[in-house]
Amino acid sequence: MSNIVRDSDVVEIVDPPAFAYGEKVRSRRTVRNDGTYAGKEIGDILAKKGEEGYVVSIGTFLQQFYIYGVEFLGSGNRVGMKRKELEAVFAPAEDDDTPLPTALPVPGQVLGGRP
Repeated sequence: MSNIVRDSDVVEIVDPPAFAYGEKVRSRRTVRNDGTYAGKEIGDILAKKGEEGYVVSIGTFLQQFYIYGVEFLGSGNRVGMKRKELEAVFAPAEDDDTPLPTALPVPGQVLGGRP
């Protein structure tokens, strides 16, 4: 029989998924093949802690948890992971030192003076 740990008091699927399709995420732990990943030996590392990838599918497990299919570009593996195994990767803030134009010039207009 399988050793599935089921937290009977946790039901994630009553709320929307925590991650969206295409969102960049990071693995919070190392994930090894438990025998369900075809083409890899049991115990092989599928995703390393800190490895980044993108959510490519969202499913459910035991009518309780969302399972996020994450494509890890570094390893090339697509791994199904729970919410607690992932964290969102936010894009770095844009450089605030870059000056932005306040207004675009009108054709024929001389900036700072008369036409």
